[in-house]
Amino acid sequence: MTLRAKAILYLVLIHLVFAAIAVFVLLKNRVWLLAVEAVLLVSVLAGIKLLSNLFGPLELIRAGTQFLKETDFGTRFREVGQPEMDELVRVYNQMADGLREERIRAREQHHFLEKIIKASPSAIITFDFDERIAMVNPAAERLLQTHAAELAGKKLAELPHPLTEALGSLAVGEARVIPLQGRRRLKCQKSYFLERGFPCSFILLEELTEELRRSEKAAYEKLIRMMSHEINNSIGASGSLLESCLNYKEQLREADRPDFETALTVARSRLNHLDSFTRSFVDVIRLPQPELRACDLRELLEDIAFLMKPECERRRIRWAWEVREALEPVAMDKNQMEQVFVNVLKNAVEAIGENGTITIRLGKKAGRGYVTVEDTGCGISAEVRANLFTPFFSTKKNGQGLGLTVVQEILTRHHFDFSLEALPGQPTQFSIYF
Repeated sequence: MTLRAKAILYLVLIHLVFAAIAVFVLLKNRVWLLAVEAVLLVSVLAGIKLLSNLFGPLELIRAGTQFLKETDFGTRFREVGQPEMDELVRVYNQMADGLREERIRAREQHHFLEKIIKASPSAIITFDFDERIAMVNPAAERLLQTHAAELAGKKLAELPHPLTEALGSLAVGEARVIPLQGRRRLKCQKSYFLERGFPCSFILLEELTEELRRSEKAAYEKLIRMMSHEINNSIGASGSLLESCLNYKEQLREADRPDFETALTVARSRLNHLDSFTRSFVDVIRLPQPELRACDLRELLEDIAFLMKPECERRRIRWAWEVREALEPVAMDKNQMEQVFVNVLKNAVEAIGENGTITIRLGKKAGRGYVTVEDTGCGISAEVRANLFTPFFSTKKNGQGLGLTVVQEILTRHHFDFSLEALPGQPTQFSIYF
């Protein structure tokens, strides 16, 4: 029984008691009895009316609580002319309006955030309380090469992707650059957000490959220009002095003349070698824009293979061809792409050393032509793999570290995608996609 029903019942009972007493006392005086009964009836009705007014705010509170429980913030109460009730009505209406506006604002922000996450070029992966994947945006789907529906509810360790091991080792608040597929670099950062008061983590992955390439290119171009300027000035002046000194050899004694001439000739030869060495660096930053013409890729590779045939025979290296699908002529700068393939194939020969196989595969993937050069060398260590395509980095004793830098520059200017996959003890594969 409600408090209101109890109060009315109490009011009715006490008036019934008074009515019974009035009947007992005024039974012989009918006029006074009727008057007292009328007064008691009016008192009961007035008491019920007063109780209704008193319990009105409680009813309002009950109805308002029900609306809040049902998250119905659109219902409003009207003022009834009673100051106490009207004040409560105004407070409730203001609160409901505020909650409704806050909910609309939260929905708009959620919708806006959802749109940003979906349109973001950065890959975003969010996790639930158990570190299982809750959401991935389209960029993360492309990066992991898996649909969001297949990723939801899984842990990173359960995904068959080479990137997941590195992502799983990230600590909250940690940022790290992770190498992926040869030249690609990803900046990965793990952080957290609050959901229902509990912390949940997320990972943001940003592709840094092109940004790092431009930064590295600007740095080494500046270095090469400064270096070549200073060296050329020195070479020019020193060469001129050496030529002038040679003119004085006739003034020397016959016994000293050969040593003098030999010393100056050796010095001049070293200057020429230094000039050639410097020009190899300058050629990296002076690559012309490619002149695109249709080129038969198989024919180009066969010409290079014929050029390298004597060296491969000496090293007992066998060539294998796997043409999975014939390729149409590809628009490219033949001279520049020849430089790319010569560089890649020379690296393959040096990686094998002796007694091995170079396999060249041609075909199509997803409608795009590709060529893969695979060697049976010893693979590449993780430390070296992390520095591939880094300017001036070389594992060769007298290497300049510019071979893959030139390859990268030429392929980038052609807008050809490429990758270098080389795990220790496994075949090395260099692939170009046209």
